[in-house]
Amino acid sequence: MSVDNIVKLLDAIAKLLNVLVWPAVLLFILIRFGRDLRDFIASLSELSVKGVGFEASLKRKQAEVVAALAAAAASRSDGDVSRESAAQEAKIAADIVSEVVTSRAVRRASRSTVLWVDDYPDNNIYERQALEALGVSFVLATSIEEALRKISKQRFDVIISDMGRPFDSRAGYTFLDQLRASGDQTPFIIYSSSRDPKYVAESRRHGAIGCTNNANELFEMVLSALGREYNRAV
Repeated sequence: MSVDNIVKLLDAIAKLLNVLVWPAVLLFILIRFGRDLRDFIASLSELSVKGVGFEASLKRKQAEVVAALAAAAASRSDGDVSRESAAQEAKIAADIVSEVVTSRAVRRASRSTVLWVDDYPDNNIYERQALEALGVSFVLATSIEEALRKISKQRFDVIISDMGRPFDSRAGYTFLDQLRASGDQTPFIIYSSSRDPKYVAESRRHGAIGCTNNANELFEMVLSALGREYNRAV
């Protein structure tokens, strides 16, 4: 796909930004030209959108976040995603981003470091990209032991963990219990295969913010936690 064609696509998106259906259009283009479009957006130092009065740099970040969250939703659906459900996920992502991705949130995020513990970190590439677009730095660990070593050397603003590991289907809770027993109160989120209310309740009993399998909800949880940590520090 040529740069000229990508520019034409971006111009088309710009003309539709004031229309309620623009998230569905964005997702359709993302699915069709995803890698090229994300790479092009990421390469821009500024994105100038005609007819939209938002600050260019903030709008660029918002566009990157929506694209990454939409890609995360599609990747976690094992390829079985209808146009309607894909458009709905994109609409939710766009609504969340327009509400929570402010200049202040970007400033907070750009000063934050998140530890992500997962034995398959490639499963979460798009989720990380959504937060990296705001300046969040990530440190990855593939085991509890590696995570604890990194925690002993560095402070983190938020910790994200998966749940099951070989020989321990409740490894997320095992890790969280160890942290809380040691006095570590870092905000903790479980990103796993379920958001069933009973699992959310159990995760909170162990001391987590919650658990989810939804990229949009994870993004919102992380920004909320970063905001609380920032306010506590100032």
